[in-house]
Formats: sequence, structure tokens, C-alpha cells
Amino acid sequence: MALDDPDTARIVAFLESIGIPVRIEPVQPDSFLPGIAIHSGGLAVDPSRPFYPGDLLHEAGHIAVTDPALRATGTVSEDPGDEMAAIAWSYAAVRAIGLNSRIVFHDHGYRGGGPSLAEAFDSGSYPGAPMLQYYGMSAEPHQAERLMLAPYPQMSRWLR
Repeated sequence: MALDDPDTARIVAFLESIGIPVRIEPVQPDSFLPGIAIHSGGLAVDPSRPFYPGDLLHEAGHIAVTDPALRATGTVSEDPGDEMAAIAWSYAAVRAIGLNSRIVFHDHGYRGGGPSLAEAFDSGSYPGAPMLQYYGMSAEPHQAERLMLAPYPQMSRWLR
């Protein structure tokens, strides 16, 4: 995908509007996701390499749920709870942008489990939402009023 792709442009505009910078720069061939890398609290995107637009949201989710004191280091937590929080964050983001969940949960993502994740989230089962609630970013729908937080998939705040 090129940066002039309409979905990619909407995603980049959203990320920059919430404080996650997106820079155009070369990305090492051994990056975890092709053409995308987390760098200094933002995303580096290499338009010369093919990438899935939704992968920008997943990687941004890692940045968003990272402890603010560590965000600028570009270190992504290996904690499975943070991985689930990043997945839930990316779904909330794709919904806020107004794109189809299959942009994030595409056929080639999540070791082939993207379609299953899309089905789970689209049916109202929200794996990872409890972690966003724990971080004070959103609340499970049945607890939102009591916690005075936006009900997931809405977000009270986009950055931890």
C-alpha cells in the first residue's frame, strides 16, 4: 500500500491527530511488520515497501498502551496483556476512523487469525478491552457508567 491510498491517508491523519507521529523513512528489512517500525514514540513508514494499512493501527496501539515514561524509547512490551490491549485499541481506532474492521484484522495478520478477530469484535466480544479499562482509556460497556469512562469501543483517551 502506498501512503496515498485513501485508507492509509485517513489512518495517518488520525494517528497524528491523537499525538502519534508518523514519519516517512527507510525501515530495516528485518522489521517485525514489513515497511513499518516503532521508532522514538512514533511510527516509521517506508513507502517503498508494501504494507497493510491496518498494521499501522496495530503498531500505533502498542505505542498508545505503553507506559508514558517508556513511550519515547520505542520499546514494545512483550506482555500478552499489552498485546491484547493493542489489538483492542486498534479496533477502537478503526471504528473511530469509520473503516471496516477487516482493515486491521486482514487475512494475512495475526497468524491467519485476523478474520476470527474481526468476527469476535464485530459481534461485541471485546478481547483486550479489560486492559484498556485497567489503563483508564475506556471501559467495558457494562461498567462504563460506574467508572465514568467512555464505553468501549469508544475511548476516553487514546494514549495511556
